[in-house]
Amino acid sequence: MKWSGVFPAATTQFHADLSIDIAGTQKVLDTLVDDGVHGVVIMGTCGENNSLEPDEKISVLEAAVEAVAGRVPVIVGVSELTTPRAAAWAKEAARIGADALMVLPAMVYVPKPHELEYHFRAVAAASDLPIMLYNNPTAYRVNIGMDVLQRLAEVPTIAAVKESSADTRRYTDVYNTFGDRFVIMAGLDDVAFEGLLLGAQGWVSGLTSAFPRESVALVEALARGDVETARKIYRWFMPLLHLDAEHDLVQSIKLAEQIMGRGSERVRLPRLPLEGARRDEVVRMVERAAASRPL
Repeated sequence: MKWSGVFPAATTQFHADLSIDIAGTQKVLDTLVDDGVHGVVIMGTCGENNSLEPDEKISVLEAAVEAVAGRVPVIVGVSELTTPRAAAWAKEAARIGADALMVLPAMVYVPKPHELEYHFRAVAAASDLPIMLYNNPTAYRVNIGMDVLQRLAEVPTIAAVKESSADTRRYTDVYNTFGDRFVIMAGLDDVAFEGLLLGAQGWVSGLTSAFPRESVALVEALARGDVETARKIYRWFMPLLHLDAEHDLVQSIKLAEQIMGRGSERVRLPRLPLEGARRDEVVRMVERAAASRPL
């Protein structure tokens, strides 16, 4: 597992009746890989993990493994209400052929640090797959603190941390505390540039689903030390990247995909498609970006 480059948080596609569109989901993934991304994350937040039934998750992961066909790693979200369900899904994901897991805290419940640690250890014990912990305190109301990371450092399969807090100091604090023990992945789009400059080795990105070539170009520019080119792309991208920090990020990203001819804006309840002034705003933003692409 190579934790570097651009890993889009891919969307799950739905038919008009909101059943899973397997062919559409596979097309999204195949096109992203063709556009040069370095891995894909499926059934994370943008993949609407918690809106899918258990059998649907199996079908989506099977379809993703088939579509990607080993060209890049497939990372699957582990986002469940309970620890046993999360561990069971991790085991099933390994059986199906996922390359790695992105593990979230148990949904709804806000754990104490020792409960959070237990959850991550239990999921790690369920398979031999490498794990990226997902730290998103704004969305999930729990921060994976240094004390928890310190105790989890002894778990060999816990390899990376997706950092989705807006506090860019975390990148340096994690590095200063653990050195190279954990790979840090930038996880919040509108501070990704800063995170990559501060030591993140890759970017788990929402808006890459709509503009993959620009995302790849930004990361590759930074990798070769061309900060000016990366900054130019980032400044062009920033109005859209802010969408990743909003609660309606899934609807916004899927609408952007639709405008760019890459997917459908259909979402599952409890989400509803954007409407009214908000939809008009996002449409204008995407169309403006499409008309002024820097590449």
